[in-house]
Amino acid sequence: MFNECSTNFNKQKVLTAMYRIGYPAWKLLARFGVPVVARINVHHDTESNSLWADSPDLDGLVVSGQTLDELHREAISAAGELIQLALKNHKTRAHADIRLHEVVLGYT
Repeated sequence: MFNECSTNFNKQKVLTAMYRIGYPAWKLLARFGVPVVARINVHHDTESNSLWADSPDLDGLVVSGQTLDELHREAISAAGELIQLALKNHKTRAHADIRLHEVVLGYT
């Protein structure tokens, strides 16, 4: 998997390789410094007018928040902790591929 990252210095696009959590050998590659990415699904709870997220890639990742920014911060924090646990406390660079599963019109 490749992500496009733009640089401010020379306005060129740089491709960054990332490996998805759950693919074969993801733990080994993460220990060697390859950035890993997790899919995070965002849902809207109409009853409480809040957002919550889970991940098919990271067992135990369930977070909630009132805004998308708050939810994003919580998801990144929880994902980092769960990845470190899975890697037995090895540090790695994690990225979240956030997918909105429900279109919420007029959500504030």
